[in-house]
Amino acid sequence: MKKLVIIIALIVGLCPTINAQWISPGNGTTYTFADLVDITDGVVTTGENGYIVHADLTISTGDVLEINNQTARVDFADVLVTINGSMVCTNTGTRTKFYGLNESNHFSMRFENATGCNVKKMYFSDGAGIKVIESEVTFDDVKFVYFTRDYCNAVIDILNCDPVIRDCYFMLNHGAAISSPANGQASPQILNCDFDTNTTDDVNAPQINLGPGADDTIRIVGNEVYTIMAQHYVGGISIADLMGVGSTKVLLKDNIVKENRYGYNQQGQTISSVIEGNQFIDNDHEDNPMNGGSGISIYGTTVNNKAVLRNNLISGNLWGITAIYQHDIDLGTEDQWGNNTIHDNGNGGVIYDLYNNSACDIMAVGNDWGTIDQEVIENHIFHKTDDPSLGLVTYVPYVGYDGVAEIPAETVSQDNLIYTLEGRCLGIELPENFRGVYIRNGKKFVK
Repeated sequence: MKKLVIIIALIVGLCPTINAQWISPGNGTTYTFADLVDITDGVVTTGENGYIVHADLTISTGDVLEINNQTARVDFADVLVTINGSMVCTNTGTRTKFYGLNESNHFSMRFENATGCNVKKMYFSDGAGIKVIESEVTFDDVKFVYFTRDYCNAVIDILNCDPVIRDCYFMLNHGAAISSPANGQASPQILNCDFDTNTTDDVNAPQINLGPGADDTIRIVGNEVYTIMAQHYVGGISIADLMGVGSTKVLLKDNIVKENRYGYNQQGQTISSVIEGNQFIDNDHEDNPMNGGSGISIYGTTVNNKAVLRNNLISGNLWGITAIYQHDIDLGTEDQWGNNTIHDNGNGGVIYDLYNNSACDIMAVGNDWGTIDQEVIENHIFHKTDDPSLGLVTYVPYVGYDGVAEIPAETVSQDNLIYTLEGRCLGIELPENFRGVYIRNGKKFVK
């Protein structure tokens, strides 16, 4: 019996002591994972593939965690890594890989009041979420795959800061790729990223799911947002101000948003967006058109929900553009044509390129509707002519429109007079009830 006790004691003596957690002292030290093996009393050890983190790890204010070319791979138990100081990646070769230790271990990260963080050229797999709270963080050329929603509902969850996320790749994560809350403010810069079939748990969230913006403009530029698996009902991009927080400014430019449940949703109170040069294609992964399928949906609770659309392609969606309740939408004016291409959007055998489900008028001058037949265009737009309670969509002139044939003198009346105006210099005002053709600066217009 004594021999057995001695043997057990020897085995215990040979095992490393693993602390519950390790917190750096905050004295301005820079640490690599090789350094942490020597000083964390078993929290960080070497493993078969590289390093293993066994317990929670905190880099305190003033200290730095450096990821370099010697850090090939780090496996994490079910732990939280907190960065209150800084995390800097100096990789120039292959990516450093962060993995969950096994199927039941999904590490979490938290950047809180962190400064100068540059997370570059890394690969994150099987995480539980990354929170970025009031921190200066840039994610540059990082891949994020197979994240769960155990720590937060998105791969990257942002609160009260403006991180830069560029040249990154998000694929098959259980929740949204990027999110921010309804009761905070954040203006992320999301640039040239790929979003491939995220929100695989089929929760009611898009791949990019943002709340109100901060002082800076939210910039979503040059990204591809798509769903290659038709069984997933995943939205593309949504920006919402449901609580009237601040004033949100958005630049949505040069993105390809395709094959999602919907393309872009802008909802709430005070939002002002410029939507330019995007492609919203085949966003029809929705069985019930009443629940989604718009290429672009602007749902305003006040007329301060504003959007200017220029040079976009909107095609193959269940609805092209839906305008709901209150809004201020500019799809093109006489002085600045929209040059949007909007065609072949529909459901139930009916084309709905623009559905104005509100009492607000919409200027939609100078767009390409896929045809030059005005009667066909009219049939593809739902507005005041279909329901007198709705606002009027002014869509003439449009691309390919060559004016109205000359009106015989005997048919001239108050409803089809031709006015010639050179701006306002002649002091001539069109009558309020004018319906006809007028010429302004050498161009014909119909009112």
